[in-house]
Amino acid sequence: MQARVFFATITGNNEDVADVIVAAFKSANVAVNKEDIQLIDPQDINTDETDIVVVVPYTFDNGSLPDEALDFYEDLADTDLSGMVYGVSGSGDDFYGDDFAVAIDKFEQQFEKTGAIKGAPGVKVNLSPDQAATKALRDFTESLIKTAQDQVK
Repeated sequence: MQARVFFATITGNNEDVADVIVAAFKSANVAVNKEDIQLIDPQDINTDETDIVVVVPYTFDNGSLPDEALDFYEDLADTDLSGMVYGVSGSGDDFYGDDFAVAIDKFEQQFEKTGAIKGAPGVKVNLSPDQAATKALRDFTESLIKTAQDQVK
């Protein structure tokens, strides 16, 4: 099984989120690559070579997407990822109330247009992953793996 984790970060918090997810994949013996989202074109994701895609965007200001993820986000809607499992998790600041980590919701809506299969509900992390968030991210990753395994059967 092959997974790819695409992340965007300014403060390092979101890379910490990505690192927890990558470690969980590795502990489950899933081959995984962690990649900077601004270097990825969704059209280049090969569904024959990749079983799981995870996007780890941060949310800033009043619900804005990361600037470095905008091209990926816009191109995602026109990409066919039928049969691939996806998940979205990332950081935000709960100071922003209703706008807390809404980039996760926005990316999930974009993925729905691709034909990909949602492998787990998104995990919203306040700032950097604490113990509870780390457990939630590990559970998230386990759900992605199980969903992908069920697709192979």
